[in-house]
Amino acid sequence: MFDLPRNRFASRFGLIAALAIAFVLGTAWLDGGSGLLPAALWRHPDWIPWWSTPLRMLCNALPGLLLAFALLAWTRRAAWSFALAFAVQGLLYGINALKVKNLAIPLMPADFRMVGQLRHGGAELLSGYLPHPTLLIIGALAALAVLVAWWRHEPPLLRRDPRRRRAVAAVLLLAALATLIAGVPFWRSVYNAKLLGMQPWSPLATRQHDGLVGSLLLFHLQYGSQHRKADIPLALDLMARYAPAIAARTQPATVTGKPDIVVILSESFFDPTIMHGYPPDTDLTPNLHRLAQHGISGQLHVPTFGGGTIRTEFEVLTGLSLRYFPEIQFPYLQIHQKQIPGIVRVLDADGYTTLAVHGNDPDFWNRTAAFKELGFGKFISIADFPATDSADNGTYMSDQSFTDEVLRQLPDSGPPRFVLGISIEAHGPYDQSHGIDAQLRDAIPVPASVTDPQAKRELQNYIYHMQNADKQLGRLVDTLAQRQRRTLILFFGDHLPALVPAFQQAGFTNGEGFLEQTVPYVLIDTAHMDVATRQDAVAWELPGMLLERAGIHDPYFALTQLVAPGLAALTRAFDAPLAPETPAQQKLDEGMRNIVDLRLHNKLYKLWPKAAALAERQPPITTGAHAQATAHPRR
Repeated sequence: MFDLPRNRFASRFGLIAALAIAFVLGTAWLDGGSGLLPAALWRHPDWIPWWSTPLRMLCNALPGLLLAFALLAWTRRAAWSFALAFAVQGLLYGINALKVKNLAIPLMPADFRMVGQLRHGGAELLSGYLPHPTLLIIGALAALAVLVAWWRHEPPLLRRDPRRRRAVAAVLLLAALATLIAGVPFWRSVYNAKLLGMQPWSPLATRQHDGLVGSLLLFHLQYGSQHRKADIPLALDLMARYAPAIAARTQPATVTGKPDIVVILSESFFDPTIMHGYPPDTDLTPNLHRLAQHGISGQLHVPTFGGGTIRTEFEVLTGLSLRYFPEIQFPYLQIHQKQIPGIVRVLDADGYTTLAVHGNDPDFWNRTAAFKELGFGKFISIADFPATDSADNGTYMSDQSFTDEVLRQLPDSGPPRFVLGISIEAHGPYDQSHGIDAQLRDAIPVPASVTDPQAKRELQNYIYHMQNADKQLGRLVDTLAQRQRRTLILFFGDHLPALVPAFQQAGFTNGEGFLEQTVPYVLIDTAHMDVATRQDAVAWELPGMLLERAGIHDPYFALTQLVAPGLAALTRAFDAPLAPETPAQQKLDEGMRNIVDLRLHNKLYKLWPKAAALAERQPPITTGAHAQATAHPRR
């Protein structure tokens, strides 16, 4: 095999060149992106330069080529080296295919931070998405055996000597690959956003245009280590324009006692009847609808779909929109500072005991460290639950056991408490039926248009667990409403579940895609359950709503209440169509971008005196109400 005369340089060079070209074309074929297919080499629109397709193909294959040439210099075996590099690349594409199937978005650079989470419960959670794990292990062992046999039988293409030169070549090639992966700025001139046609608002569009590897490197190099410096004059201008309205909202108010505050992030919670095909009288979330008659409720814009719980969680705890940090996909893994500002620190300064409750590994998503940075005084995780009350329902801890623990943390006396509860029962994947009552599950209605048996079963499995969350919501509110102590209870879904096939088959009643859908929320004040208010909101608006109703005033959170109605619809999942912006909205959006940056880095409040002075020379902004209240008798 490839046994060429060793003194014929041209033959060896020709073989290596052929393998390299085949590697580039094979990568394009494996990728399948519309902008990379070999056919695009001679079929492209007039406005695309003829050289752009081969350039994108080469950039997409370059890391694999560097690895292949390094292996060749080390082993002297050409076909084996290129085959192994291609296999490593193929593994990356396989992982990407699984993510696209379950979450509808391709791999992003931040996904590789998940590797560090495998030893914190991540391996168990992520392995549930692997098809036939046993077969995959057998296949991996078989592939390893083939590689060993291939290496032993393929004759070396290069001469054994001089070893030093080959070693130096291998080291240099691996060093080049390492600098590329590390994001050394030099590579930005190669992986140039304008040159390759990056679309930063859409990972999927960029991946289709530039390939999986090319898009990963574009996002990594363009956003990975850069921090855009805040424009202080723009921030001051917006703060000054809203200063009178902020001052009016932060006047001391007479409040009788400090309420306990309970925030429940319900895993993947949404109302399935927003899908086409359900009769108008179908009610799959009766407790949510009942409680909506006794508090503030509506639809919530969240920054993720199918996964990425910590994105919504971060926005609710900080009041900071991740829209303004496009390089941050997983905030708890990418934001590290001793003090992260947010509602936890505001409440702690006001005398609250602060704690979080989550029935999972505390280090998954780096929550142990992140919660300390956010200011939580205590974190109760799965190991802290009583052994007699930590039952699973399905793969994960039941919402009943989770709610038991939340209630245990709310005594009738003592300092006021802020409790964040993060449920997990309704977490995917949904093709597993562990612990599910099949008779109850099979009786759950699904739209007739969901004809695929697997999609139907996954939707029913999800609804089975989601309805348990709805039951526990009703139980939690009903229990706390009986206390003498006033309690604010905020309940919301973090994102839609990753039920892509069912969503594609049924569609949604509002005519939009699954990436554009919102989730429900409800805010109950047990001292005022006689008025119902309908108010759509955005995740980063919720902490301000809580503080306002608790009688606790903070300038930044007051500002979020004023600007949120105009910006809420801009918060969407990755790859959702961009919401159109008016010129006034663009100005507001840019101002908030700079304010949020200053807020995250604890540099905002020292600017308030300047903003107040500037406000005296500007006309005040008038704001209109964006909610309507309707009185209802208390039930």
